[in-house]
Amino acid sequence: MDYNSILSDKVQGLVPSGIRKFFDILNEMKDAISLGVGEPDFVTPWHIRNAGIYSLEKGHTKYTSNAGMLSLRKEISTYLSRRFDLNYDPASQILVTVGGSEAIDLAMRALINPGDEVIVPVPSFVCYGPLVSMAGGVPVYIQTKMENEFRLTPEELRAAITPKTKLVVLPYPCNPTGGIMERGDLEALVDIFEGTNIMILSDEIYAELTYGLKHTSPANIEALHQRTIVVNGFSKCYAMTGWRLGYVCAPEPVITQLTKLHQFAIMCAPTMSQYAAIAAMKDGDGDIERMHREYDRRRKYLVAELPKIGLDCFEPRGAFYVFPSIKSTGLSSDDFCERLLISEKVAVISGTAFGEGGEGFVRMCYATSFDEIKEALRRIDRFIKSL
Repeated sequence: MDYNSILSDKVQGLVPSGIRKFFDILNEMKDAISLGVGEPDFVTPWHIRNAGIYSLEKGHTKYTSNAGMLSLRKEISTYLSRRFDLNYDPASQILVTVGGSEAIDLAMRALINPGDEVIVPVPSFVCYGPLVSMAGGVPVYIQTKMENEFRLTPEELRAAITPKTKLVVLPYPCNPTGGIMERGDLEALVDIFEGTNIMILSDEIYAELTYGLKHTSPANIEALHQRTIVVNGFSKCYAMTGWRLGYVCAPEPVITQLTKLHQFAIMCAPTMSQYAAIAAMKDGDGDIERMHREYDRRRKYLVAELPKIGLDCFEPRGAFYVFPSIKSTGLSSDDFCERLLISEKVAVISGTAFGEGGEGFVRMCYATSFDEIKEALRRIDRFIKSL
């Protein structure tokens, strides 16, 4: 069989995620420290786990409605209103998905026609460009800059828009940079969208992890609300990565089309996870604050210590990553990561995994214990001095 001629050209043309590049090596190493995978080191809080367990004990093992249990969608609506001043009708404007990743995929496929252009600021999470390509669109990358704290500026956006532009991805708070967009930054984009049918996909999975100010969604801006698709979920703020549950909020005509795709591909999100998510949103504000405090402690430590070992780093104000420049070492991002892993058993992610604009940077995730972070920095310092 000639599988090259059988398999989809689009799929074969996708480049595998650079995030996992060194983890097979890491898993074979003793005493290795990973600042790599972006996953909370906290276990899902017990009251959330207990709700999932209880749902099984009660025999809640059947399909739910395609859009997700209405009781969960009502809880999502209440949570968004309480925490972010966002208002969505649980009956018609919220869809429960298998993680935020499914929500992004659904939005891309529901919006994009062949040849449509989608603007993606980079460095950013690895999925956007490939999903645009799989939907038949053309990703248009904007390389954001460290001197702008990796924000998308009005000038950069205006220069990238063409008559073919269908969608703009706003991945803030940003993985890998930790950059955010404040209300003023978003308001500065309003004039650019006015008079167009360009939509916004706002990936807000790290919305609860901002430092020093509250997250602002494009949907909080009245002039942008009707063109914004908000993606969020439970994995980061409630340490529920393995539960695979997310949601998407948008105007009813958009949710109607996303729900059709979700029906055919997924049917519904896992029932046990939906019950757990209800408990998270009802009683989980304290869990969010507890984890937030600890992330902030680690963030402040890294921002203070990285310059001392020769790595410039702007202060990230969102997510749980720092994105230091390694240009002073004279190594490429890939070389730095590989040599650090082999010589000091510390895993960080090359900035190039997140787009061309990531060359000269590495991503360090501080969703690991404080003691391991301190030891990792000692090893990185020793590595840099050895160059």
